[in-house]
Amino acid sequence: MARKIDPATLDLKEVVVDVKSVSKTVKGGRVRKFTALVVVGDENGHVGYGLGKAAERPEAVRKGMEDAKKNIIEVSLKGTTIPHEIVGEFGAGRVLLKPAAPGTGVIAGGKVRSVVEMAGIKDVRTKCLRSNNPTNVVKATFEGLRNLRTVEDVAAIRNKTPEEILK
Repeated sequence: MARKIDPATLDLKEVVVDVKSVSKTVKGGRVRKFTALVVVGDENGHVGYGLGKAAERPEAVRKGMEDAKKNIIEVSLKGTTIPHEIVGEFGAGRVLLKPAAPGTGVIAGGKVRSVVEMAGIKDVRTKCLRSNNPTNVVKATFEGLRNLRTVEDVAAIRNKTPEEILK
């Protein structure tokens, strides 16, 4: 089920979702560093996210991209939307993802929008529930997308035909 996806075989695009400046107080003063949350995807059912930390902003983004390429998942799609409604949860973040009719577009906040668009979903309605922390929202969206199943997937797991499942 969870097979490794080779990023070299995909035509990946990346988007920097969030860059934070963090500081640690030490004996000599404050030490500033950056954390970058990056999402990569081929806009065709594959998406990944990564977190990079470094003293320099571009280096943090580069590390985030490398990490994102290691965490690519395959998303089950039904045409231009998702197969069913789902709530993704991570930490205090919860994201509701609902399928939408063709032509609806992506109705989502900035953090969820970047993940959904990189996955190649064209029609979806979403709502962030509880936390709006960028990292938790992105991870919750991923959990939701990871747990999507098409009728064919469920039928294969249960050794039945899709028609038997839909009864």
